[in-house]
Order: sequence, then structure tokens, then C-alpha cells
Amino acid sequence: MKENIMPAIRLTLVCLVFFCGIYTLIVLGLAQFTPSKGGGETVNENGKKYYANVGQKFTEDQYFWSRPSAVDYNAAGAAGSNKGPSNPDYLKTVQQRTDTFLVHNPGIQKEDIPSDLVTASGSGLDPHISVQAARIQVKRIAAIRGINESRVQQLVIQSIEKPLLGLLGTERINVLKLNIALDQLK
Repeated sequence: MKENIMPAIRLTLVCLVFFCGIYTLIVLGLAQFTPSKGGGETVNENGKKYYANVGQKFTEDQYFWSRPSAVDYNAAGAAGSNKGPSNPDYLKTVQQRTDTFLVHNPGIQKEDIPSDLVTASGSGLDPHISVQAARIQVKRIAAIRGINESRVQQLVIQSIEKPLLGLLGTERINVLKLNIALDQLK
């Protein structure tokens, strides 16, 4: 045991120095190259401050709906639901979300609803929806706002964020930014 205790203590100290100091400084240095300098992207609209990289709750019919949140959009409790796809409670929740979506979007078929409109993300705070999730809501929003569908569709196209470096991830749309642009559409 005496042979193992000193190497274990040294390894612990090296890990503490590296992961609490050096690694942290490397990540902080890399963050300085981002547009927000690692501080999160903020959006100021109508005297309110929003964070574009944290999911916001949009459930009014005149707006694009966000991805559901397992933590009711509370950033302090970011987490998934920890319920698997065969869990009866989870299936009931997804069915309720699907039924609600169908009531508010007549003419849409259940099989056409993108999964990101009825399932929460791993963090419960995903600020993005898929392009398909935005397009399926265009008809409802255009009708409620009295706007031509093609104008709303064009706004969706303009809001598409491309994958990182054109390779990593999929096309997506930030719901907060899209809804702010929608409010500015005359």
C-alpha cells in the first residue's frame, strides 16, 4: 500500500493543477475568439434582455413554438427527463404534446410532426428547432397574423443557421431570433 499511496497523491495533484487551472485557462482563451467572448449571446428587445443560447418558452399561436423543456425552461435546473422511450409516463407526455400541436395546427398529420416539437432535448433548454419544425408552423402563424404564407416562409429561410464549418451538425433555427424577426415583420 505504501508503494501506491505516493503515486496516487502525485497523480491527484497533477490532475487538480491541470483540470482546475491549465484546462480552464485554455477553454477561457478559446472562448475569447467567439463573438460574445464566452459570455453568452444576448438579445435586447423591447427593454428586455434574452439569452439566445438558452431555450425560451413560446406557446402562443402567433409565434413559432419552441422545443419542449423537461425543466420548464428553468436554466438553473437544466436536465433531461431521464425517462426512456418505452416509459409509459414519457409516452403519455409525448402524446399530450402531439395532441396539443394537432389541435393548434389543423390539417397537419401526426406523422408529419417533427420529433423536436414533442420531445425535450437532453438539456431541456435547447434554443433551436429543426427547419422542418419551423416550416410546419408557417400556415398557423400566417393565418393568425394575417400575413402571406410566402413572407413567413421566407423569414424561416432567412433564419436558418448552417452547420458549424459546413460539416458539424444540421441546419437549425433559433426560435427566439425567429420570433423577434416575426414581430418586426410588417
